Parts: sequence; C-alpha cells; structure tokens
Amino acid sequence: MIKKDNNLKFVVAGILLAILMAAMDNTIVATAMATIVSDLGGFDKFIWVTSAYMVAVMAGMPIFGKLSDMYGRKRFFIFGLVIFLAGSALCGIAQSIIQLSIYRAIQGIGGGALMPIAFTIVFDIFPPENRGKMTGLLGAVFGASSVLGPLLGAYITDYISWHWVFYVNVPIGIVSLFLIVRFYHESLQHSKQKIDWVGAITLVISVVSLMFALELGGKEYDWDSAQIIGLFASFFVFFVAFFIAEFKAAEPILPLWLFKRRLFATSQILAFLYGGTFIILTVFIPIFVQAVYGGSAKNAGLILTPMMLGSVAGSSVGGIFLTKTSYRNLMVISIISYLAGMILLGNLTTDTARWMLTLYMILVGFGVGFSFSLLPTASIHNLEPQNRGTANSTNSFLRSFGMTLGVTIFGSIQTNEFTDNLKEAFKGMQGAGGQGGAPSMSNMDPRQIFEASERAKIPSFILDKIVHAMSDSITHTFLLTLIPIAIAAVTIFFMGKARVVVVKKG
Repeated sequence: MIKKDNNLKFVVAGILLAILMAAMDNTIVATAMATIVSDLGGFDKFIWVTSAYMVAVMAGMPIFGKLSDMYGRKRFFIFGLVIFLAGSALCGIAQSIIQLSIYRAIQGIGGGALMPIAFTIVFDIFPPENRGKMTGLLGAVFGASSVLGPLLGAYITDYISWHWVFYVNVPIGIVSLFLIVRFYHESLQHSKQKIDWVGAITLVISVVSLMFALELGGKEYDWDSAQIIGLFASFFVFFVAFFIAEFKAAEPILPLWLFKRRLFATSQILAFLYGGTFIILTVFIPIFVQAVYGGSAKNAGLILTPMMLGSVAGSSVGGIFLTKTSYRNLMVISIISYLAGMILLGNLTTDTARWMLTLYMILVGFGVGFSFSLLPTASIHNLEPQNRGTANSTNSFLRSFGMTLGVTIFGSIQTNEFTDNLKEAFKGMQGAGGQGGAPSMSNMDPRQIFEASERAKIPSFILDKIVHAMSDSITHTFLLTLIPIAIAAVTIFFMGKARVVVVKKG
C-alpha cells in the first residue's frame, strides 16, 4: 500500500506510462511492419515478430502474477520494466527478421510482468468506489497508446528510421521506472506460497508447441508430416500434464477453483475471445491500407487511428458506468458494437471509400474498448487481495493467449489464402521474361506492394490482381473472426447480474 497519499499521483503516473509504453509497442510495430519487412526481408515470417512477443508475454504473466502475490508487486514490476527496455534496445539493432523475433520475445518477458501487475497495483491502492474510474482510465490509456502508436510509428518510419519505433520506449520506460522506484512504497505483508513450476513449464511447452505447429504447418512442413504431428502431440501431452499438475499443486499457477465463480469464468472466456479477434485488426488493417489503397506507413497509421479513438471512448464509458449497472449490461453494448463493426469490415472491397473505413474503425473500436476496463475488474470481483495478482494475471494471460492463437491461426489463414488467390489470378498468364505462373511469397519484393514508388513500376493489370488478392484474403479473414465473436455474445449472457457495489460511508 502507499504510505503517503501525496505519492499516489506519482505512482499512478508511473503505472500509466508503463501501460502506455507496453501497449503502444504492439500498434507502433504493426504500423511499421511493412517497412521493416521490406528492409529485413522474410515476408513469410513476419507474423512471428508479433507471435514471439505474445508467446513470451503469455508465458510470463501467470508466473509474475503469482510472484507478485508472494513477494510484492514493486520488485517484479521493476523487473518487467528493465527487461522490456533491454528487449527494446535489442530490437532496434536487429539485422534480420529472425533476430527481431528473438528480441521481441525478450521484450515480451518484460511485458508479461508489466500489464497484469499494473492493474493489480491499482486494485490494491484504490477502494472499490474508485476502481471503476481508474480502470476506465487505465483502459483509456491502453486505447490512447494505440492511437499514439500508429501516429508515432508512421512518423518515425517515414522520417527517421524503423529502428526508432523500438528505441522510443527507452525514455518513457526510464521515467516510469523512476516514479515507481521513488514513490511506490507497498506493504511488506505478503503470503508466502510455493511456486507451481511444474504447471508453469508444462503450460509454456504446450503453448509453444501449438504455436510452432500452426505456424509451420502447410508451409515449412506438410500437415501430415512427422514434425507437425509431433508438435501437436507435444501440445496435447503437455496440456494434459498441465491440468494434472494444477489439480495436484498446493498453489497452482492457474487456480482452477476460480473458474467455479461464474463471473470470473465468463470474464476469462471473453478476454480470450476478444484478444484473439481484435489483434487481427491491428495487424492486418495497416497492411490492407498500404497494399490496397497504396501509400506510406503514415497513411496506415492515420487510418488506424479512429479505431483506437473508439476504444478510448468505449473504455472510458465502461469505467464510468461500472458502478451504475451490471457487467453484463455493459458488455451487451460492447458486443453489439463489436459484432456490427466486424461485419462491416469483413465486407470491405478495393472500392470502399476511406471515410467509410473510418466509421467502421470507430464502431469496432468502441465495442472492444469496454473489455479493457470491465474484464480486469470483473476478474477480481469480491476477491481477497492475496488472490488479486493471480486472478488478474489469469485474465491478462488468457487475453494474450487468445491474441497469440488468433494472430497465428488467422495469420496463417490469410497468408495461405493470399498465396492461393495469387495462383488463381495469374493462372495461365505469362510473367516477366515469358515465365508463366503467379508471383510467389518467396520471390516477391514487399516494396512492390507496400510502397507507392514501387507500385508505380508494376503494370496496372498485374497490380490490380495483386491488390484484389490481398484485399480478398484479409476481408475473408475478418469474416472468419465472426465465429469467436458470436461465441463471445453467447458467453456474455451467462455473466449474471453482478455489479460493483459502493458502500456509502457515514
């Protein structure tokens, strides 16, 4: 707890800066991805720049959540900041897409401590009547970071260098580190618990096995190859071992007893489903804009901004009304906006006006924004302080797990469909030098798709086919996300009537 009330504003500022930095990292990298790929190469592997980060975040969250319950929030929040800053510096000097993916994983380890512990600190230092507004503020900063990320990423990419989309984290992180070290003085009373290392290790191995199976299947290896079957078998074996370990562990890394609470269980399912679908927009909208509309990274960043502004509004509204109605009622508003926006995005074409895309972005962003403030609060509803770190890290973990699965599964779907669309579009045509067939992912220069100066060199009838192939592959991927979003809609109705109850003093 905070010893001096006048320190509170500095602690909150430090937390907000850390969230700003960690959340901005996703969108700033997404905006610069086309430029990064054109410089480093590896277009067929670019999805791992995001996946590596998400896997590392996901692996760290439950461990750091449990450790923060045991030994305090401050030391592990500081650890997360330091590792995240080190990873950012390494990303800036990456010389290949593989190196960048490895360094992003280091970043992710730090991020795995930052997000869940930041929210838990707020729950520790604020009473229930103030948590709604504070979580709304945290969620708004999360959304605002996504607004600033594309804009800053676009500016840096166009006018400085993509390397600085990572270096920009350093000054922000240093200020956050100073504020937390100097002003956050927590209570030393924490419950000593045994760390469930077996559960943590089996969970990480199972998830990493699944990620590699989904990423490599159908590309590097056939789906029925020994390598892919082995990876799926590894996932299954270690996933089963994880659940066995959780039933036997005295202090499980992912407490299964929490899922007996209806509000907690539904909140985790929703975090997983929202995370797995929203990440697709942040990855593919910038690519859609640059490939289909043409232009620089700055155009992609600007076109993504309305979605993030909508998420700020949604998060703020959710936090403000948290004490006035139930979680379920607010999430109904969320899912209606999200579902409608995704349907519209799934019907984009190469002829869709940009102002219409802007409206779609606002609508879908507003719907998702509610989840930023509501789901973390619902996860710790009526829980004792010694369980908050674990509960909140579980929510953050499942959101990140959803993001990791989503970007891998839907990313693979989009990549495969784009390749198939190209083959179909160029079937029977004579290419340059009299060679027939379609351009392939391996020999295509990304600048020919993403940079206006290079697009101008492509014959219009060929460019038109490439643009339509990219457009159709992305919009079809958006439509497929309606399946998990529909499941989320059903889940919301099982949340019950729980709400934040404010006890009036005096």
